Amino acid sequence: FFSNVSGAFTFASEVKGLLASKLIEPQMELEGLWHYMSLRFMPDGFTFFKDIHKLPAGSRLVFENQAVKVDRYWDIDFLKKHPGSEKEIEEGLHQTLRETVESHMLSDVRVGAFLSGGIDSGTVSAMMATLQDQPVPVFSIGVKEQSFNELPYARMVAERYGMEAHEEIVESDMIHKIPAMIHHMDEPSDPFGVGVYLVAQLARRTVKVALSGDGGDESFAGYDRFAGQRLADYYAVMPRWLRQSVMSRLIRLIPDTFQYKTIAQKARWLNEMSLRDRGDRYAHSMSFLRFTDDAKRSLFTEKARATFDAQDSREKILAHFDAHNVNELVDRMLYTDLMTRMPDHLLVIADRMCMAHSLENRSPLVDHRLVEYAAGIPGNMKLKGMKLKHILRSVSSRYLPKELVYREKQGFGFPIALWLRNDLSHFLRNLFAESRFIQAGIFDAGTIQTLLDEHLSGKADHNFRLWILLNLELWHRMYFENLSVDEMRELTDRMQHH
Repeated sequence: FFSNVSGAFTFASEVKGLLASKLIEPQMELEGLWHYMSLRFMPDGFTFFKDIHKLPAGSRLVFENQAVKVDRYWDIDFLKKHPGSEKEIEEGLHQTLRETVESHMLSDVRVGAFLSGGIDSGTVSAMMATLQDQPVPVFSIGVKEQSFNELPYARMVAERYGMEAHEEIVESDMIHKIPAMIHHMDEPSDPFGVGVYLVAQLARRTVKVALSGDGGDESFAGYDRFAGQRLADYYAVMPRWLRQSVMSRLIRLIPDTFQYKTIAQKARWLNEMSLRDRGDRYAHSMSFLRFTDDAKRSLFTEKARATFDAQDSREKILAHFDAHNVNELVDRMLYTDLMTRMPDHLLVIADRMCMAHSLENRSPLVDHRLVEYAAGIPGNMKLKGMKLKHILRSVSSRYLPKELVYREKQGFGFPIALWLRNDLSHFLRNLFAESRFIQAGIFDAGTIQTLLDEHLSGKADHNFRLWILLNLELWHRMYFENLSVDEMRELTDRMQHH
């Protein structure tokens, strides 16, 4: 992070370091916030603070003659594909992955691994087990509510390789952990961060270094939206007028069930996406469960919007989707993720949530050697028809049980929708009754009230939107009113029970 204002150039590895210098007065960055509400991360070097910027991934900064210059020193070439058959390319992937995992295991202290029950962390852990004689310490988090629980799959891998398994079941007293997470992020916390924070806390009791499976989805096409693009192409064969009128009315009748990835969400996504062209479709899918540009126009007050350039957030995604060093549709989606969500969202969260517990997190699947090898794999070997992560699954099936490798992806989900409706409903009402963003004239009170009423009455599932708004409120109190983590815990306690 760096800042170059009023004759002072400052830089630090954390935003709080720059704020502590007292050379920068904390002011909110509304243009960055506008994009964050859609994308769940800050694009283009924005942070939540005016005049504080982050250095983009794979870039260097030169400060000379009072001026800042930033340039990229690393990029990925998706155009050069590996020659040879699928079998040969798969063997090359297997070798590259084994070498990468082995190099990440080098350490003078004991090394463990996160094991979530998915194929990425499962493959990394299993490879570790075959590369050393002692049992690998592995760490897994489960959730009480069943549809979110991946522990049985994690146990399957641990048992097969005689790993030293540590696990923990979480309940919904999560609200008390959020202030600490915000403190370590210097920005609102994220649902993905909850899982990492808890598993890192668990791991640190036993090891100082842990390997994770982060990055497998971004290099090998593991997200539903990759297959969703294909599906939207098929679905778009239906006449547009039918999709716009009849289908969207029918889909509105499907009730939201507050489960993970509901039928209602999927149907709504498919219908909306089929109405757009491919790049726009992918960009839009990034903000689908958060705030679209239309939704933001009613969330942000006119007064607030007049103070910054409220560009369409999809442009931040399209800039990468349309890059010249990529050709195939699958690769365009992967390149976009590697340039945006992965460095600005996933890796930042994983790194900071682990450092919060003084745990070093290493991700073999984002090692540049592996990412470069994956970029050379033809797109149809990564996404084969509707099959996500095809070639990585082939490698994984050498190590993991078939029922784990070929089951539907679950993701590291937490039942936030249910928690926000039941255990935290009182807290939400109290928090938004004293909303700092409404008081400052940034957000519209009526819009927030509608989101809250619809969610709590069960009319709609706004869990992602409410999570963002809730976190912003807590973050504001910590960074603009200087409340400590302990004071925030008392505040959340009071709001939950009074």
